[in-house]
Amino acid sequence: MTSFEPQRAVVLFAHGSRDPLWHKPMEAVAAHMAVGDPDLSVRCAYLELSQPDLATVCLELVEARTTRIVVVPMFLGVGRHAREDLPVLVEELRAQHPQVVFELKPAVGEDVRLVELLARIAAE
Repeated sequence: MTSFEPQRAVVLFAHGSRDPLWHKPMEAVAAHMAVGDPDLSVRCAYLELSQPDLATVCLELVEARTTRIVVVPMFLGVGRHAREDLPVLVEELRAQHPQVVFELKPAVGEDVRLVELLARIAAE
């Protein structure tokens, strides 16, 4: 990475759970991404019931001089959290950190590739 390229990070954002085993799949995705691109900073953040939350993770990334943060909602269904709560959180982050570009991706459950993969797994 040259000094002129923005430092990019990906935050995998999920609902959260008190059950520590619930986090394993999310952490596995983050680990897989890190292996695929060791220069990419990948973090997990949670809406509730788990730590760290999105604001904490983004503050840490901003303090590490990250200039572009991509938030990926790890939701299969697009309910109130993905549709209403998350956009508000991202707008608050944009206001707090105007020097950083925040990109909010669609929920993973809206990606046809994931839907096709889940259908193939279920059909086996």
